[in-house]
Amino acid sequence: MTKTKDNIPEVSLLRFLKHSTNIVKNPLPFHHQNFETRGNTFRLNIGFVNSVIFSRDAGLLEYVLQKNQRNYTKTEIQTKDLTKYVGHGLLTSEGEHWKIQRKLIQPAFHKKQLANLLGSIQSAILAEFKKIEPGKDIDVFPIFNDLAFQVVVKSLFSSAASQEDINRLQYITEAAQKMLVRELRQPYLRWWFKASGKIDHYLKLTAESRQILQGIVNERKASSKNYGDLLDMLLEAKYDDGSFMDDEQLIDEILILFVAGHETTSNALSFISQLLAHHSEWQEKIYEESRQNTDKDLMGIVTSSPIAQQVIEEGMRLYPPAYFIDRVNLEPDEFRDMKFKPGSNLLFSVYEIHRHPELWEDPEDFKPERFSEGGRKFSSQYFPFGAGPRKCIGNNFAMFEMIIAVTELVSRYKMYPVSDTIDIKPLITLKPKNALLKFETRAN
Repeated sequence: MTKTKDNIPEVSLLRFLKHSTNIVKNPLPFHHQNFETRGNTFRLNIGFVNSVIFSRDAGLLEYVLQKNQRNYTKTEIQTKDLTKYVGHGLLTSEGEHWKIQRKLIQPAFHKKQLANLLGSIQSAILAEFKKIEPGKDIDVFPIFNDLAFQVVVKSLFSSAASQEDINRLQYITEAAQKMLVRELRQPYLRWWFKASGKIDHYLKLTAESRQILQGIVNERKASSKNYGDLLDMLLEAKYDDGSFMDDEQLIDEILILFVAGHETTSNALSFISQLLAHHSEWQEKIYEESRQNTDKDLMGIVTSSPIAQQVIEEGMRLYPPAYFIDRVNLEPDEFRDMKFKPGSNLLFSVYEIHRHPELWEDPEDFKPERFSEGGRKFSSQYFPFGAGPRKCIGNNFAMFEMIIAVTELVSRYKMYPVSDTIDIKPLITLKPKNALLKFETRAN
């Protein structure tokens, strides 16, 4: 094993190239093997001068995201590559611009404001569950994918967007993400993507989505009615100087909500439903819990469903939708005996941290009861929404949505697995693969 003067074990460029075909399909086994043989942090050489430092050290991630977060910025994957498709919203911006936008938008995601959206969230969920056909083998990912997109749209726009516009926005959002995955997984083909006009094609699609959103914004501004949705909140939000967000920035933020707000949730719900199918005893526990909550309003339900929440937390431990976190350090840094020169690319495997045998008892097993005291107990090793100042602004929104979705699903159906395994497809987020389940209507 080679160690450089910065005291970080290395993986050679030759080994990287030798495994490149498998890495494009699924990089996780390659990284896991390197962690097992080289320790919790290693440097992977991906070119003659370029390298990435991979880590599953929870202490280092906590240090980077919280204790010394001022010295770390997001990598070009988000600040440049993703930006060209979704603009400079909260997810992709840095520095002072990010601080100003976060302060402006944060109030829209307070629990008190989210309470007004729960009815829209529930109705979008129930509409999608009508697509479930009992007795058939069903791939649940498309259902949850549509569900999560509809939830974001209804929470943002109420009924302002036509179904045609919604379908087009969903198509463009997902198409642009697929193109970005190709760019990131096959950097050696970027010249071809550009020369062949592929990137231009997707940039034109993005411009089309911005036009659709501009039309919705214009209509809302011309309307005198207040819908109490996220769009109203964003339009009414004022900066410290009393000014409002301009339309371009507003559309950037909406596009970020589409990307961050629908894909991660649809992935999580797909994995959670499969885990429940494999562990029917937890379906029954959630079912009994939901029966005890029948007289409560929606906010009462989401705050009085600890079993559903434990299942969701454990699902996101085993299958974290945002399965890696990337950062670059601005100044030289040290952690324990490791040294990081400025501009080091650090890629943290949340997937590996969440399954680390030194951090979790029976790490590969589905044990929701480990979260009986809540996720805060594991705050230094559990990162489904990140951590620190840049922790996902929509974490409460996502949790409320998932609690309602899981509770409503189990209240209506019993789920059975079609396969013995739960398969993954790691892209920009951790996606399910062949998420087939069979449903049986409950006799209530």
